[in-house]
Amino acid sequence: MRILLIAGGWSSEREVSLSGAKSIRQALIANGHEVTFFDLLTGYDNLLQMANAHDFAFINLHGAPGEDGMIQAMLDSIGCPYQGAGAAGSFLALHKAAAKQIFRFNGLLTPDWQFLPQRPDSAWQPSLPYPLFVKSNTGGSSLHLCRARDRAELDKALEQIFSCGEEALIEPETSGKDITCGILGNTALPPVLIEPVAGDFFDYESKYAKGGSKETCPAPIDDATTLKIQEIALQAHAALGLQGCSRADFILNDELGPVLLEVNTLPGMTSTSLVPQEAAAIGMDFPALVQKLVDLGLQDHPKGRKD
Repeated sequence: MRILLIAGGWSSEREVSLSGAKSIRQALIANGHEVTFFDLLTGYDNLLQMANAHDFAFINLHGAPGEDGMIQAMLDSIGCPYQGAGAAGSFLALHKAAAKQIFRFNGLLTPDWQFLPQRPDSAWQPSLPYPLFVKSNTGGSSLHLCRARDRAELDKALEQIFSCGEEALIEPETSGKDITCGILGNTALPPVLIEPVAGDFFDYESKYAKGGSKETCPAPIDDATTLKIQEIALQAHAALGLQGCSRADFILNDELGPVLLEVNTLPGMTSTSLVPQEAAAIGMDFPALVQKLVDLGLQDHPKGRKD
């Protein structure tokens, strides 16, 4: 099959995308596919022409564009199948404040939040107690994620986000263990326990610096908690209207149990990324996982269908 591998783009997560694309390309070729690498940054104006000349598009973009649904909507317009969530689900999951409303409406436990679409004036005060986690509303890979213990740290963190032209989301700190759980089709994968080594929370450095975190899969937690996390991950996947693959991130709190933070519709796809680790735990190697994503994409977004 002729597959267009779409990666790169122009978000702050461009380098993460390009890194993952190398592993995906190797896996697709190992599976017998003909692969054309397509950097969205330099080729955007020819995207539909290129996609129309291929049988399938494999999207490996992080942030916007990619996880915001724009590329998916464009591919839908010409009936080109692709893996993962459709346009609407991608958009809702990327916008953390929108996703959190959906989680809460569906009875899923998520931290309280305050959405700041623009820089507040000097008289503004947060409605949530310190310490606060400050993050980009549409960013991923934990870029710009900061903990603020007072107003001075909060202002510094917000300035970093607003100076990049992004929206901000703040949440009160929830103590506990970092757990993530992938969904593949209609199946919840074994959760992963993430323990930062360089710091005390899972920021960008912990994710991507060598030795920045210790990841244990399956997570060393009891069976009942594992099942609960998997159940919530499936519910969040369904509530957002997702297909294919997603990854739900949690804080496992001693009193509250699993607290849902967010859902990623295009999780990292190097051979050592979190979802590939979870797939390996059930006996699925990286090329098999990539092929499964292609098969699910053909099922969820059949060629020629225009949504």
